[in-house]
Amino acid sequence: MTNLELQRIANEVRKDIVTEVHSAKSGHPGGSLSAADVFTYLYFEELNIDPKDPNKPDRDRFVLSKGHTAPGLYAALAERGFFPKEDLTTLRQIGSHLQGHPCMQHTPGLDMSSGSLGQGISAAVGMALSAKVFGDSFRVYTLLGDGELQEGQVWEASMFASAKKLDNLCVIVDNNNLQIDGTVVEVNSPYPIDEKFTAFGFHVINVNGHDFDELRAAFAEAKTVKGQPTAIIMKTVKGKGVSFMENNVAWHGSAPNDEQYAVAMADLEKVGEALCQK
Repeated sequence: MTNLELQRIANEVRKDIVTEVHSAKSGHPGGSLSAADVFTYLYFEELNIDPKDPNKPDRDRFVLSKGHTAPGLYAALAERGFFPKEDLTTLRQIGSHLQGHPCMQHTPGLDMSSGSLGQGISAAVGMALSAKVFGDSFRVYTLLGDGELQEGQVWEASMFASAKKLDNLCVIVDNNNLQIDGTVVEVNSPYPIDEKFTAFGFHVINVNGHDFDELRAAFAEAKTVKGQPTAIIMKTVKGKGVSFMENNVAWHGSAPNDEQYAVAMADLEKVGEALCQK
């Protein structure tokens, strides 16, 4: 896909995210919006997957370690055709397969249930190790939040991944610099993130998480790395694309009311119109 095609899909993903949390009257829009571009790149360009056969044995695996940003993952899955887009408005409703955190037993296209921060990367490491043991060709990807790096389990898993030379593992960090209680620096600084992963034996790539050229180059580079896992550290903007949500910690876990929803969708419609003129 061209970058323009990816940008247009990412904008639809952002519309879906806002629609989901507005419909549910709860959820986590900020970190979902900051990761919308990487969700789009993964599901439309990078991952070996098939919506018609979501459980095919050789598929690449993806684990959303920061499981509270499920609205972003669900949006990408719906846009990719794993289930109808109409389902998105059932987010967090009783009986819906789209709950506040991913549940692999109910949602097509999910490889792991997640939500308890720090645990998703461990599951991903286990998948990557299994592929090595059994000689499978699939790759494993996991997305973490920067606040999530405050969990000790993240570094236990990272140490293990390096020790076992899991070069089929790609850890992605959404570094939007905000978590529920404020900036990550104010709460418990994880910086320097890149140097920490390097110290734990990872091949590290720093990118602008909203630039598809940089994302494309980073994932291509990761596939060439042998003998060690890769960490892609993405600098992003929390709430990206919605004027009043950008870099505003209040939107970590808040849903827009009707008036705010209208403003947010107008913002994204303008972006879409500009992209259509290119």
